[in-house]
Amino acid sequence: MSTAVQREPERRAGWAPTGRRMPRWQLLLRYLLLLAVLALSIGPFLWQLSTSLKGPGEDLFHYPPSLLPHQVTLDNYAGVAETIPVWDFALNSLKVAVTNVLTNCAGAALAGYALARLRFPGRRSALVVFIMAMLVPVESILIAQFVTMRELQLNNTLLGVVLPGCIGAMNVLLMRNAFAALPYEVEEAAYVDGANAWQRFVRIALPSVKGTLAVVAIFAFMGAWDGFLWPLIVLSDQSKFTLTIGLNFLHGTFADNQRLVAAGTVIAVLPLLVLFACLQRFFFRGVGEGAVKG
Repeated sequence: MSTAVQREPERRAGWAPTGRRMPRWQLLLRYLLLLAVLALSIGPFLWQLSTSLKGPGEDLFHYPPSLLPHQVTLDNYAGVAETIPVWDFALNSLKVAVTNVLTNCAGAALAGYALARLRFPGRRSALVVFIMAMLVPVESILIAQFVTMRELQLNNTLLGVVLPGCIGAMNVLLMRNAFAALPYEVEEAAYVDGANAWQRFVRIALPSVKGTLAVVAIFAFMGAWDGFLWPLIVLSDQSKFTLTIGLNFLHGTFADNQRLVAAGTVIAVLPLLVLFACLQRFFFRGVGEGAVKG
């Protein structure tokens, strides 16, 4: 009871971890820095959202700029669907993103468990290879990837978009760290009971790292949904374009409506916000799971 009373002042705003009251200028500086980071993080999205809701009679380039629209309208979102087949593009992106999530979760979990728990020749070398793979710039291997897809006759297909990123090196390392942080005693008890490696992986290890698995799923979905350069290179048929490529048709030589561009941007970002809102509880828990032990 006394310990809780002693720590109570530290929980109040304005108190330093040492128990002394923080000077007002330091507290004010911290809040100003937090507000600046918040403005830089969500400011562009709020501006795009405001622009997408502004009517045709409002001046987008008025100074000083107005964040709140005076003539709220949803016609810009309907205009995006009339200008480009946005829902077909979104469906293609969804196919790529969901497939990427499934392959990354399954492949990264299997590879991470093998690197963390199994003993086999070349295990340390395999770990070094995954670490070095993170240091290779994507742009340096684009030509090799395109030639490979062409030889496999997968260019201009959604499978060709998915295949190079179906298992990410960073996701493998995240899962490896999460599995390595689990206590060995639990698996040793299962081993004594006769459980093989696959049973220990499915029934014991995997349920214990759901948070890290959610982190991998979010990263994989974001990477596939936001991908632009690789789909632009490998795809040539407009019916197979992903959303990021399709939105590029909203501005060009003959069309440059900033309201439609902003509405298309909001449409592209909305699934990411929904996904993170659904998995944020597992996300923050997963960051801790992978950071306990390296």
